[in-house]
Amino acid sequence: MPKLQLSLLNTARDDDKDIDFIAPKRKSPDGESTTNLIFSSHMGDNSELFPQILQLHVPKGSKIADVTYGKGVFWRNVNPEDYWLFFTDLKTGTDCRRLPYADGEMDCVVLDPPYMEGLYRDDGSFAGQGTHDAFQDHYSNGIRPEAITAKWHDAVLEMYIKAAIEAKRVLKNEGVFIVKCQDEVSAGIQRLTHVEIIVNLNQLGFYPKDLFVLTRFNRPGVSRVVRQLHARKNHSYFLVFIKGATKSKMASIGVMNHLLGDQATQKGNQNMEGEEDMQF
Repeated sequence: MPKLQLSLLNTARDDDKDIDFIAPKRKSPDGESTTNLIFSSHMGDNSELFPQILQLHVPKGSKIADVTYGKGVFWRNVNPEDYWLFFTDLKTGTDCRRLPYADGEMDCVVLDPPYMEGLYRDDGSFAGQGTHDAFQDHYSNGIRPEAITAKWHDAVLEMYIKAAIEAKRVLKNEGVFIVKCQDEVSAGIQRLTHVEIIVNLNQLGFYPKDLFVLTRFNRPGVSRVVRQLHARKNHSYFLVFIKGATKSKMASIGVMNHLLGDQATQKGNQNMEGEEDMQF
């Protein structure tokens, strides 16, 4: 090392002896330790969980359209002065697929259509008879919804998607879309309705921000059983979507096409070949 650089280095070291270095204080993080939180899993009923969802995701004073209001169970424990509530359903003459609101008028839309494929049949086996009349009383006007083209569980999914398209129209940008649903077994096939809704709505431009699981207290039964093939459903879901979001959020549902490659294509072909002989 040249003598000049060495001399300057030694001088700097000598000067450092007279300087007191004070490490900056670490800033304490905001907030406090607590377990008083809103959790994703809840045991109880709709009227207990729904207010918590609003508290977490919908600011007070928002305009909310409940387009499948029914008996108003969701709202039993919500202060009516907290929100501007617009409630409609088939019994009031309003179809959730054709809403009487302007584009971008609502801050939030709530959707809870019939989730049983039996409530969409038109072959004389319409569900909601006898011991199931409560379903019809809460979820249906006793008539198969108009303009439903699909059958069985696909009719359920069609209703959700068409209602979501209309909800997208009336929601403001970054508006909140709250969807209630439940999985079901249809024609002996497991249909994960909440997954189907999430994937389809993501394609519509809805970001799946949150998910709540609601488990009922009592144990549901069946009138006749020969051999059980699937777990009996005793839980349902509240899905919370946001209309529009950042590119990274909209890409939150990952499909690993680069890993699936030809395997995904072959599997799809096998499924199609197997379904050619299926009649419904």
